[in-house]
This record gives sequence, C-alpha cells and structure tokens, in this order.
Amino acid sequence: MSLLEALKLALHQIRVQKLKSAFTLLGVMIGVMFLIAVVSIVEGMAKYVEEDFAGALIGTNTFTLRRFAAVGPQGRGRDVRDQLRSPPLMPLDAQVVRQAMPEGTRSAIVNESFLYASNANARPRQVQAVATEASYFDIKAFVIEQGRAFVDQELRAGARVVVIGTEVAEHFFQGLDPLGRELRIAGAPYTVVGVLEEQGSVFGFSLDRLAIVPLSTPVSRVLRPRGDIGSFIVEGSTPEEIGELMERAREALRPHRRLGPGEPDNFGLVTQDAAFAFIEQLKGRLIIFATALPAISLVVGAMVIMNIMLVAVAERTREIGVRKALGARRRDITSQFLAEAATLSVFGAAIGIALGLALAQLVAKFTPLPAAVAPWAIGVALLMGGGVGIAAGAYPASRASRLDPITALRQE
Repeated sequence: MSLLEALKLALHQIRVQKLKSAFTLLGVMIGVMFLIAVVSIVEGMAKYVEEDFAGALIGTNTFTLRRFAAVGPQGRGRDVRDQLRSPPLMPLDAQVVRQAMPEGTRSAIVNESFLYASNANARPRQVQAVATEASYFDIKAFVIEQGRAFVDQELRAGARVVVIGTEVAEHFFQGLDPLGRELRIAGAPYTVVGVLEEQGSVFGFSLDRLAIVPLSTPVSRVLRPRGDIGSFIVEGSTPEEIGELMERAREALRPHRRLGPGEPDNFGLVTQDAAFAFIEQLKGRLIIFATALPAISLVVGAMVIMNIMLVAVAERTREIGVRKALGARRRDITSQFLAEAATLSVFGAAIGIALGLALAQLVAKFTPLPAAVAPWAIGVALLMGGGVGIAAGAYPASRASRLDPITALRQE
C-alpha cells in the first residue's frame, strides 16, 4: 500500500467517525495551542527588547559605567558580595573616563529615580526624575515637540528648568501650554522649557513620565544625597567603536581606583550587547520552562490516541481479516493505522497552531506583553504532531498487523 492510499483511508475513517476523531485530537490540539502561544509571546518579548527596549532605556551605540555590573558577561565571574563591596561611583570617576575618551565623544552623568511632582493645576504625582547634562538629549536622540532642551550654560548656572514628557504635560497642564509654567519636583520649583515627543511604553511602563532637569539643580542632591552618581553614559559613533571606548575607560579607571593586575574590576561597564546576551539566555530558559505544561498535554494526547486506536483495532477486526484474506500484507495494515494516527495528530496540531496564534494575538492586544510569530515553532509543532501520532499509533498498528486472518474473519 502506498503512502497516498494509506492517507486516503485515514481521511475516510476521520470523516466517518467525526466525534471520535474530534476527541482524539483534542489533547494534541491543546498542547500545541499553548506551545505556539507561549513561544510567540517569548519571541515577541525578545524582539521588542532588541528593537525598542534596549534603544529606549540603554541607548544605541553606547556603554554605561555603573557601580555594579547589572547584566551581561562582565558580572559572571564575580561574587555578589564582591560587587556589594564596590565603592560608589563618584563624579571624579566620570571625569577620569571622560578625559580618556577621544575628542568629540558625547557623554553624560545620569541620576534618576521616581520623585513626586506637583503644581497648582493637578494633584501630586510621581514622575521619573532625571538629573543630567545637556548632551543627554543628543545621546538618547530625544525629539523636542515643544520648546527646547536645556543647554550647557543653564547647567553651569544651576538654572531650575525642566523638560517634561507628554504624560507629565497632560497631567499637570491639561488644556494649557506648559512652556514657561512652573512644576515643583521634590518641593523645588522648575520652569518648563520643553516637551518631549511621545515615546510610548515598554512592557506597560510609560516612557512619557519623564522630568529631565540639569545635574546642578536640587533634584540631583535629592536623588544622590551622598554626592555619588547613578551612572555615566558614553556614546560611540559606531557599534565597533564601543569595544575600544570601553577598554579606554577600563584602562583609565583601574589605576585611578588603585586596582592591581590580578584584581577584578570594582565597577560595571554595561552595553546593549550585554543586555541582549542576558535576554537571549532568559528567553531560552523561559521557552524551556513554559513549554513543560504543553509537553504534558502532548503526552496525554498521545495516550488518548493510543487508546482510541486500540479501540479502533478491536472494532475493525473483521475489516482487517477481510483485507488480509484479499492479500494485504502486515506492513499494509501497519501503514494504514500509522497513517490514521499520524493524520489525526497532525490535524490536531494544525488546529492547535491556529488557536495558539489567535491566543497570542489576544494576549498582545489586551496585555502589555507583545507577540511575534516564530516560523520555527510552527514547523516544530507540526513535526511534534506527526511524531506523537506515529509514536502513539505504533503499538495499535503492530497489534492490528499481527491478527490472524481466519480468527479475524470469525469476529462478529
């Protein structure tokens, strides 16, 4: 019997026994549905991080000097307690790194956290307060929708000016032009000189709740009362240049901090690539962990298919006897039942793929989680569907092929 003939017989049996077939493919369908949904969401998160998250929060073609190596391979070989003993990052550290950079390299000290803002027009509300330097706007590639960014002269003078995000503008100055109006941050008054273009959100976290002020104003002292700094960001012209700039920073900081040749760095240099490596590791672990439940459903689906096929063998004993009496060989009977089991399973997998993609889109629409179709997952799901069917149908097919034709023909 050819594969095509076996497939035609399998499709005929599915049409004849619709209800039984539907229950048979249910387990595989549910397992594949959750597998596709989970993989699509994890892939969507990874893609979102690479395209939006890293660029918005870390920056493109940049590295950041921090007290701790937060992510990436820089922190792998160090004990957590060693990191906790790292000295705070001071303005002089940033100055040493800045002097080691080539002429024209942009850099900025950044202190940031959430503080309460208020004015006479609205209730107090937390904003993401950022105390930084004028070059920060160029490094982050912010677009000013209204007004302007503050400049170096205002930074040196300690001018109390602020550039705000659209969410801050809508809350505190609804229906009003915010430029030139007062906004109090941590109790200190600031004059609004600019409004940023809307940036959207990352995993439900708004990027438009910003209030950016000069580093030399009171907000910086509220954020870092001990006089240390949160981070120091450096921008290179190309991704290839970042490695060289990081080495320059390391070579300048190690003698400044009196580190010996064998001592590990007591500071962290974080790049976009390090964040991507961390996300790739996390993605792999999430896929393994989150597919455990669908795998259990596939095992249950395989058991259901095996039981249904065993029942089918018992019900069609006389049919098997007739076919054997007419010259059907053992491999013909085996291929018929294997094809039927595999076809059922692949049908279930196909329906599960469609439902999984629909579920992923629903999750993306009604939650902050993004979703992206992973073509490899669709291929794997179909292969798994066929594999589950063949594995589950192997024993029933073998049992059917070993039936004695005379005994089978006597079966009522």
